[in-house]
Amino acid sequence: MKGGLGNIMKQAQAMQENMQQAQEELAKMEVIGQSGAGMVEVIMTCRHDVRSITIDPALMSDEKEILEDLVAAAFNDAVRKVESVSQEKMGGLTSGLNIPGLKLPF
Repeated sequence: MKGGLGNIMKQAQAMQENMQQAQEELAKMEVIGQSGAGMVEVIMTCRHDVRSITIDPALMSDEKEILEDLVAAAFNDAVRKVESVSQEKMGGLTSGLNIPGLKLPF
């Protein structure tokens, strides 16, 4: 019984180290959210830090509400991409951990 618990603890420690490394990698990864057929672009890290926003000059003559909607849509697109990349990266880490009665990933 003690050997089984030791193996579980080793697996958990390895998983924790792998998750920390994956989080560090995600912090450096960037995604691009777009709207208006690429007229508004948001570059965001997988830690949700916005690196830049680009707005096509042609949109400057449009109504303010249209521009606001396009900026919001680009942000939402970037956030969805961050969530997808993060889920993919972190989901693979917990697949090898086999603890009876515990379902992973959370």
